[in-house]
Amino acid sequence: MATQTHGQLRFLLVPLMSQSHLIPFTDMAKLLAHHGMAVSIIITPLNAIRFNEIIDYAKQLNLSIQFISLKFPGAEVGLPEGCENMDSLPSPSLAPKFFDASNMLQKQLENLLAESEIKPDCIVSDLCLPWTSNISIKFNIPRLIFHTVSCFCLLCCHNIERHKVMQSITSSSEPFLIPDIPDKIEFTEPQLPMTRSDLSDGFRARMTTFREAEDSAEGILVNTFEELEPRYVEEYNKVKRIWCMGPLFFASDTFAGENYNKAPIDHEALQWLDSKPPSTVIYVCFGSLSRLKSQQLMEIGLGLEASNHSFIWVIRNGDQLTELEKWFEEYKFEEKITGRGLIIKGWAPQVSILSHSATGGFLTHCGWNSTLEGVTAGKPMGTWPMFAEQFYNEKLLVEVLKIGVRVGVETSVPWAEKQKIEALVEKGKIKKAVEMVMEEGGEGEERRRRAREIGESAKKALKEGGSSYLSTTSLIQHIMKLQISRQ
Repeated sequence: MATQTHGQLRFLLVPLMSQSHLIPFTDMAKLLAHHGMAVSIIITPLNAIRFNEIIDYAKQLNLSIQFISLKFPGAEVGLPEGCENMDSLPSPSLAPKFFDASNMLQKQLENLLAESEIKPDCIVSDLCLPWTSNISIKFNIPRLIFHTVSCFCLLCCHNIERHKVMQSITSSSEPFLIPDIPDKIEFTEPQLPMTRSDLSDGFRARMTTFREAEDSAEGILVNTFEELEPRYVEEYNKVKRIWCMGPLFFASDTFAGENYNKAPIDHEALQWLDSKPPSTVIYVCFGSLSRLKSQQLMEIGLGLEASNHSFIWVIRNGDQLTELEKWFEEYKFEEKITGRGLIIKGWAPQVSILSHSATGGFLTHCGWNSTLEGVTAGKPMGTWPMFAEQFYNEKLLVEVLKIGVRVGVETSVPWAEKQKIEALVEKGKIKKAVEMVMEEGGEGEERRRRAREIGESAKKALKEGGSSYLSTTSLIQHIMKLQISRQ
């Protein structure tokens, strides 16, 4: 049952239609609803089908959560039918059209708000949808920006921009220090989300629009918790007004408790893990948007085989699967790993796998959602960043938290490209990283100890009196004051 201690404010959440954004937005809806708020989420018809579970969840627990479905104008910009989520695009080259279609949702939302007798008290917008600032102004509704990355990442990006670091880079291979941050952290240009070659006039204009929309917001919501990165939360709070609300994915487990009749997950991976000793299996998964060539997938298979550790390996359906399955058959890969390895093609219950006692480590692409899930499960991680902010997350795991082991990737692979053959990570590096992550003594044991401690902090953050609980309470009180001032 939702508490009513703050009164029932109405929050309108406006996410980008991408899994890595929709998932934390819907988790935020649960968190706010458990704090007694009424929450509406803008969504499109096909995405609503994917997230039906949240409506069942709300009904069972008597929470005020609803979807507001808007037609996704994909056909108007030339997208194939059914492309309402970034992971459904047949080619990354269609991403600009996807963003164009996302921007066209503005008029529909304006019409909806104009016709409604009840207005939201607060809009929570994705950073990638700057047009929500116009709606905020038009309807006099306070607006917050939600960032799906860490404060470490936000502070690094801010200081690179503020100190004009990109202008002083003379060599793409020369490491440079991030200025004015608590730790000594070095990057090379190819590891950044944006390189000098990305900064066209059109791209600069888009980024300027994003920054202006962010600056006009009441503040920033971040899917993190203070104990994970205390110095970076403190420093970024000097730059922007922030509220830490994470780990958002854990809100369901924290608040629902025995009141939620969740059907147990019946998946082969969990049954398989039940047969394994504690902390003996490494979980390998690279997210929904990572695109690896079949040659790289073969090297991963060979590295896992050579490591002699038990593993669960999740392979995306689109990841050159036909060619890979042919190799599996010719090499007799699945026969060679019988009993020691489990291959899952498609979706896997990642949170349940990571929290299982038999899982001892996580080989990850360092997407922030996956990173938080690994952190909360208290597992050491092998880091294999590919694009976007993932190299920042690797630095946080390896150099700040010291619970990660680098596979050794040095160059970001833009999402619009598949991994180049010359950038292959060979089986030897993969084998070594797996062995280090799963190491039981020495440095390995220290990583495990730190990972467990951070995992316990993550679980406490959302509970009553925890840092994220108090931060969320502070946010709600702030919006209540704004609501009173507008009356």
